[in-house]
Amino acid sequence: MLSARENQLSLEERALLQERMEADLSGFNIDAPRWDQCTFLGRVKHFFNVTDPRTVLVPERELDWAKVMVEKSRMGTVPPGTRVEQLLYAKKLYDSAFHPDTGDKMNVIGRMSFQVPGGMIITGFMLQFYRTIPAVVFWQWVNQSFNALVNYTNRNAASPTSVRQMAVSYVTATTAAVATAVGMNTLTKRAPPLVGRWVPFAAVAAANCVNIPMMRQQELIQGICVKDRNHNEIGHSRRAAAIGITQVVISRITMAAPGMILLPVIMERLEKLHCMKRIQVLHAPLQVLLSGCFLIFMVPVACGLFPQKWYQLFIPHLVLLSTLSLVSLTCLVSRRREGGAGREASVQGQAPVSLNAGPLDPR
Repeated sequence: MLSARENQLSLEERALLQERMEADLSGFNIDAPRWDQCTFLGRVKHFFNVTDPRTVLVPERELDWAKVMVEKSRMGTVPPGTRVEQLLYAKKLYDSAFHPDTGDKMNVIGRMSFQVPGGMIITGFMLQFYRTIPAVVFWQWVNQSFNALVNYTNRNAASPTSVRQMAVSYVTATTAAVATAVGMNTLTKRAPPLVGRWVPFAAVAAANCVNIPMMRQQELIQGICVKDRNHNEIGHSRRAAAIGITQVVISRITMAAPGMILLPVIMERLEKLHCMKRIQVLHAPLQVLLSGCFLIFMVPVACGLFPQKWYQLFIPHLVLLSTLSLVSLTCLVSRRREGGAGREASVQGQAPVSLNAGPLDPR
């Protein structure tokens, strides 16, 4: 009889616990950011979560489960007993593996969570094999092929890019990178060795300045959508597209800069050590490992440089990363709207967008 009462109490406690859990989930918004996206630190925390390289190893079945859980949470049909931690983990997997516009599963190599493992290998070998022309050409080609796949995977669904545009962008970016690297290698033959080690970074920066605007030329031609606080479309702006693309270029270069600028200095010092001279075969793996140490921090930092929304103005997702940060309209558009400048970012006949912003939603 005592055990029956204990069992009854246990069932009552379980029911009460389940009710509390369901009550907790009743006001849960899975698309709301966990960290304040108005601040740089909040954005960095968000992208640390989204670009976590460990999610690359998650099985396909678990990714499919994450998508189902996210969709059920959006519809308010979460299975009983689901915890908030489970939903947050599902959202992390969903953001890392599925396209934010289409909801389709992205290929592994093109995901932002693959930026660290993929980028560290390519960057390490670019920095190691920079002395000969064939090695420079090969690794610059590999890097631009990787970038092209990332750009294609994270393409903006609102402004689709044709196969011809992607091909032209790929060829021009590869040509710019190779020409910069080969040209600078020739010019720096008599310069100090350290200067030659910085040539790969110059080539990568030059390629980004060509590749990204070429890939986004439709946005520059047609403009990108500007919406108010209620996500109502109020017009298109080519100026906003130019601002956003410029910020993406800055983010990409910032992502690569610390590793490709500081790592050559570190290796220049290390290679003078007696022990390092005896184990030259490990120089390339060491550069790959050190490149990963830089990228694991710089990928979320670069992605969080610019807010994706500002003062309730919403700009559709651009690459970069998608995944990477998008357009920050900042106060520029709002001030011009209020001041009657009447430029592209404002639309005639519309009321000014309020600057009383709430929490920002990055994706």
